[in-house]
Amino acid sequence: MASAVVSLRVSDEQAERLQRKARQLGRTPSETGAILLDESLRRDEFAFIDFRDSAVGRQAYIQGSRLAVWQVVSLVRRYAGDVTKACGHLEWPPVKVRAALSYAKAFPEEIENAIRDAQSCSFDRISRMLPQAEEFVVPSEPRKKK
Repeated sequence: MASAVVSLRVSDEQAERLQRKARQLGRTPSETGAILLDESLRRDEFAFIDFRDSAVGRQAYIQGSRLAVWQVVSLVRRYAGDVTKACGHLEWPPVKVRAALSYAKAFPEEIENAIRDAQSCSFDRISRMLPQAEEFVVPSEPRKKK
């Protein structure tokens, strides 16, 4: 991908905040500024999209929720692409689910990588990171009363 050098003048306070964020992300201030600028532009282009730090790095999330875009996309796929069923499951209006799908369409590699990474995460690996984690199975059919 081609890149261009852009010079910005920021206040001393903004420079300090950028330095702090760069340390948190383990990046240079220049890299961090580019990431934050890209995220800001994406927020302007896509409704209901926000960015947050997560255990696996910065990710696109649906505003007002705890769900990353890739999680919504994965859920829609489990419902064979039926947005209405996914909306019912989440108790969300269709516009939020469609916002996730729209973002995923524009950035397919980002979303597919996140889905692949999540699918490769076994319970054994999770329990090493979170020893308090418990595994349980939800039956696919409701149990019949006797």
